Amino acid sequence: MIRVLATGPQVTVQDLHGRPGRADLGVGVSGAADRRALALANRLVGNDVDAAGLEVTFGGFAASFPTTAVVALTGAPSPVTIDGRATDPHRPVVVPAGSQVRLGTPPTGLRTYVAVRGGIAVDPVLGSRSTDVVSGLGPAVVAEGDELPIGPRPAAAVPWIDLAAPPRSDGVLRVVLGPRDDWFTDPGVLLRSTWTVTEDANRVGFRLDGPELARAEGFADAELPSEGVIRGSIQVPPSGRPTVFLADHPVTGGYPVIGVVVDADTDVAGQLRPGEAVRFRRA
Repeated sequence: MIRVLATGPQVTVQDLHGRPGRADLGVGVSGAADRRALALANRLVGNDVDAAGLEVTFGGFAASFPTTAVVALTGAPSPVTIDGRATDPHRPVVVPAGSQVRLGTPPTGLRTYVAVRGGIAVDPVLGSRSTDVVSGLGPAVVAEGDELPIGPRPAAAVPWIDLAAPPRSDGVLRVVLGPRDDWFTDPGVLLRSTWTVTEDANRVGFRLDGPELARAEGFADAELPSEGVIRGSIQVPPSGRPTVFLADHPVTGGYPVIGVVVDADTDVAGQLRPGEAVRFRRA
């Protein structure tokens, strides 16, 4: 098992796919905010890509391993030490029995993924081990003192690799306009402007600061009945400043969605941190 010594701002258990196909029951998908990073971490330790791992927000995580383990860290490049000795992320690392692993603050990105050979073997809820911070489904948010079970060793071998190159991001998100872009005077403002991620950010999504997305004539005081929203939806409240939904988004929303970030780029969005610049490009 893993004994948690510190969590930093937030640590949750996440798997790759979450709980798809249950929006009609009011159950969101959840899952890793940066799915490609979790999948890579699992591949580096020989796990199935959908094995559960730890999503560490902005570093500060520490844990001890009573038995020898193989771990890999991907996503935001947090400095990593094992018993005080620095090691590299983005490669498989053996953690000797009784050792402590500690993560510092990443210089870029927001979420670091920790995969352990065998996966985090908490009980699944509705087919997923993911923590949904909105609905409360899945395991509780990881807390100091928790002991997290590790599953059986997989049949696949740990790959021979020196270092896996992390994907790069320039803060550009591809977007498809609609379905409610007709509610705005000039929806092209979304594409022509540079936006800034605000402090109002979590696994649900993040608000952006920038120019106002003004309502079109006839829609200034209109109210939209709640309708389904998906990961990547860009919802615009009356303030005219958009919100981009991430993994733990609600299943419905009552504000117009001016556009939707393409699914692959929502992994990039999951690594954006407050203060970072964002631009949207038509897909």
